[in-house]
Amino acid sequence: MTHPQQPPLEPRPAVGDTGTQADPAERWLRVHVISPLVRGWIALVAILFIVGRDWFEGLFGPGPRGRSPLPEGVGVLAAVGILLGVVVIIAAAFLLSWYCTRYQVTRDHVRVHSGVVFRQQRQARLDRVQAIDIVQPFLARIFGLAELKFEVADAGESAVRLAFLKLDDARRLRAMILARAAGVDPDPEHPEEIVEAPEREVVVVPAGRVVGSAVLSGTSIALLVATIVIVTLGVVFRTPIVATSFIPILIGVAGSYWSALSTGYNFRAATSPDGLRIRYGLLDTRAQTVPPGRVQALGIVQSPLWRLKGWYRVTANVAGYGASASNEGQARATLLPVGTRDEVLQILALVLPDPGTDRPVELFAAGMAGRDGGEGFVTTPRRARWLAPLAWRRTGFAVTGTALLLRSGVLWRRLAVVPHERTQSLAIEQGPVDRRFRVAQLILHTTPGPVSPRVSLADAPTAWALFHGQAARAAEARRRSGPEQWMRPDAVEPAAVPLTEDGSAVDGAPQQPGQAPVAPRQVMPVAPRYTPVSRDPEEVPDGRR
Repeated sequence: MTHPQQPPLEPRPAVGDTGTQADPAERWLRVHVISPLVRGWIALVAILFIVGRDWFEGLFGPGPRGRSPLPEGVGVLAAVGILLGVVVIIAAAFLLSWYCTRYQVTRDHVRVHSGVVFRQQRQARLDRVQAIDIVQPFLARIFGLAELKFEVADAGESAVRLAFLKLDDARRLRAMILARAAGVDPDPEHPEEIVEAPEREVVVVPAGRVVGSAVLSGTSIALLVATIVIVTLGVVFRTPIVATSFIPILIGVAGSYWSALSTGYNFRAATSPDGLRIRYGLLDTRAQTVPPGRVQALGIVQSPLWRLKGWYRVTANVAGYGASASNEGQARATLLPVGTRDEVLQILALVLPDPGTDRPVELFAAGMAGRDGGEGFVTTPRRARWLAPLAWRRTGFAVTGTALLLRSGVLWRRLAVVPHERTQSLAIEQGPVDRRFRVAQLILHTTPGPVSPRVSLADAPTAWALFHGQAARAAEARRRSGPEQWMRPDAVEPAAVPLTEDGSAVDGAPQQPGQAPVAPRQVMPVAPRYTPVSRDPEEVPDGRR
């Protein structure tokens, strides 16, 4: 019995060949030819050093009888020939790796095929893109190349990466992906002409502040404590051997300082129709773009020494970034490495354009540095003060029309902000001691990240009321939230939506008979009344429409 020949699942045209593609913009392309060298140069140097050192010593050094195993002059020729052979083999392997790596951008997906022996085929939906990064390691910067990396919800370590492209090509490709992810169709005949959306710089962190933040960080406190302990032990036991303990401590401190400097140097945050754009880096540079509404939770932290300068650090949980504890993972989850209160409010205005309250500055100031029940915060009841003698007056929460604020910490002040629509699930915990004092803990589950939102030591009836109320608010907020493609035009005419004086939709007003209300979407997230820093709306450039 014969079977009909099955068509191939996917055409595999050569680079530049669009004959088998319906859309010329969706042809298969390859990364830059020297990409394998930029990716693997460290491993290559390490292999050549480890293997070549012993080999050359054995080739030119004295043998077991006290002389070289090769005749005079032959060793040099043999070494040069073998070295050239190794270089040719490595170059062939790099060329084969480059030839087998291809990518394709369609209207709905990004596909990357790679691998020589073990083939990998990765695909990501554009409407699920959570963030896009342009990364330039030091060697890539020398060659003018960049890695394009974008995260998809729940992708984890399987994020799609294109390494490496020319920097201009990476920027154009990022602009195309963001445009299609937002629901904007570029010209199908000239897709390469799409340009990056305009942006406006919002926050710039001076280099001096980055250095000062490293000096006043918790690392300095740990170094001071370790120094006191080691010196005390040396005096008590009358031995200088304890001083050798400084070596690993100094190595760790130097690494921590370098991480803070390399990830905070040249930090810039800007707003655009594509979302929040962040740039930073000393040797290795990174440019991140987080689309609107993809930040799941926001964390604001102030260490004890930073209070002297009024500085704060802002981190975020972004779907796809995961909970990596590496320096790279922590840097990617940082929206502001060190900033003043006004700069923190600027970042909040970009992430949460509508604070859901008429007093946003006062509310967030109370969350960052206040205590007791001011500005609507509900704190730990007095009967449970023995469970947290120092923190009970500060620990608490506040609810606005759009977000839940969770305040905690005395030495390290913390404020977590969770938009209602980003609340995935809730849980209540109550141990035997909590039951004795009639308190409970409410935990909010979001995507993994540095922010762990929870309400500690809340009055038990209040915690249960918050549990049911937050579940209802989250469901309502998700129903009213915009679509994944945030810039796709609505099917309903704008005139059908009743508007208030400030141009926002009237709460509860349906767009058409029988249709649920949809929250309006801003082209560029700007909320002038949110921060004390004045910003002229006419300076905001028009976005892609």
